[in-house]
Amino acid sequence: MSMAIETQGLGKRYTLGLHSSGNLREAVAGAARRPLQTIGRRRRRADSHDHLWALRDVSIEIADGEVVGLIGHNGAGKSTFLKLISRITEPSAGWAEVTGRTGSLLEVGTGFHPELTGRENVFLNGAILGMRRSEIRRRFDEIVEFAEVERFLDTPVKRYSSGMSVRLAFSVAAHLEPEILLVDEVLAVGDASFQRRSLARMGEVAKEGRTVVFVSHNLAIIRALCERGVLLENGGVVVDAPADEAIDEYLRRLERSASDDLLARTDRKPKTGSESRVRRVAVCDDASGQSDVVVAGRTAKVVVEVTEVLPDMHCRLILVNSLGQPVASLNSEVDSPQDTRDAELGRRIECELKSLPLLPGRYRVDVRIEAREKTHDSLQAAAYFDVEPGVLSGRPMPPQGSDGDVMLDHAWRLPG
Repeated sequence: MSMAIETQGLGKRYTLGLHSSGNLREAVAGAARRPLQTIGRRRRRADSHDHLWALRDVSIEIADGEVVGLIGHNGAGKSTFLKLISRITEPSAGWAEVTGRTGSLLEVGTGFHPELTGRENVFLNGAILGMRRSEIRRRFDEIVEFAEVERFLDTPVKRYSSGMSVRLAFSVAAHLEPEILLVDEVLAVGDASFQRRSLARMGEVAKEGRTVVFVSHNLAIIRALCERGVLLENGGVVVDAPADEAIDEYLRRLERSASDDLLARTDRKPKTGSESRVRRVAVCDDASGQSDVVVAGRTAKVVVEVTEVLPDMHCRLILVNSLGQPVASLNSEVDSPQDTRDAELGRRIECELKSLPLLPGRYRVDVRIEAREKTHDSLQAAAYFDVEPGVLSGRPMPPQGSDGDVMLDHAWRLPG
């Protein structure tokens, strides 16, 4: 079986800042004047303290026609791997061999020239992929129809919204028949209709026998599209197995990380420059006071403890089911008359959920802290909790394993 992608000892190292003050010319001149022994000592110190290995010693083979999902924490190295494979950046160690025409969708508008029109960028991207002009013309109408940007086709891309840019970028990448398609989680930028069409298109690409490498935090999508999963952690491969096995191991590791000291977690965003961090997250049953186990239909409370209270601080919570699918989003920035600010809370943020509508099962909480239009901390799997069967508006909840994740407050009218 021929290989579409093969890597050996692949690694990428980034330098964290300069070691001395002044501009680059001064730094280079200063280094040249130092004795070689001093330079050697400085390099050894820099290797241990001033460099970050975003990816390290990754050896992997992906055969022609395979559909592979890359999963892992934020900062695990998934996007870095795709950038190395697509030659956006050069490796610091090892090598990668890619055999076949590659289409990449790694960031919004990747490869687009902002001064060129949408029409010109379609032809430019096709040329970069090595396609003849006649081939691009043959697929041109299909690309424009999928992207829904016909009215703006002769407008410079710099005037496109992020949604328009990602629609056109994905359409070009998916329709110009690359032999290898690399897709990062930029599909989250589009609206729900676009995401459905994009996923359907990716399914078609996979069935056509082309190689697809796909990064997503939506594990249901990985299960549906990918036959193989590669779990990255701290820049290295920890699991390379059938998709279901890789996902199960990822979920186990996520749950273990939620029990660790949250302040010690390294998979947060942003990693530096924050004025406040999430110290603790807990989900409590309001009636019993029990933590991490709540009864459906009763009042529950999510408590977030932070290291510092900032002016105009807001919190966003995402409740996620056992498959990694978001089931509810709670955002304090969207005001309600029920919201209050209470100085007596100290460094706690509380979110009350009245008549919890979640069906029995296990859920996790992702959390984000924002203030002054800046994200100060963002953590996946900050806490886990179990929902036990209860009663919602007098109607007993179905048992665990029922279809769906929520039960809506409802009433029937049936024939007598």
